[in-house]
Amino acid sequence: MIVLKNGKKVFPDELEILINRLDEVEESIVFGMPDKNDKNDIKLSVKIVYNKEYVKEKYGDITSEELKNIIWEKVKKINKTFPPYKYIKNMILTDKELIKTTTKKVKRQEEIKNILEN
Repeated sequence: MIVLKNGKKVFPDELEILINRLDEVEESIVFGMPDKNDKNDIKLSVKIVYNKEYVKEKYGDITSEELKNIIWEKVKKINKTFPPYKYIKNMILTDKELIKTTTKKVKRQEEIKNILEN
């Protein structure tokens, strides 16, 4: 659960389920990224691992910037199905698998720590 500055609660799972339904998406993690201007405020962000085979098949030789724009537009459509405080404001796109346990569950804390350090 992510608690925003205004006290509103966001459950990452409900956003991840919808994002993971996108054909281009292999897996995703929704997390709170500290705002650059206000360290006490958190912006909802998502790290998306895209499906290389699907993307190559559907879009051919596409630049990572073009792919990011295509997926970002789809994330914005998902945003519209939620109240504004649940809107995802930042997206990281990668082809590298998320850090997982031996039971294939995402190690949320390790993944978030890794994202914030880079």
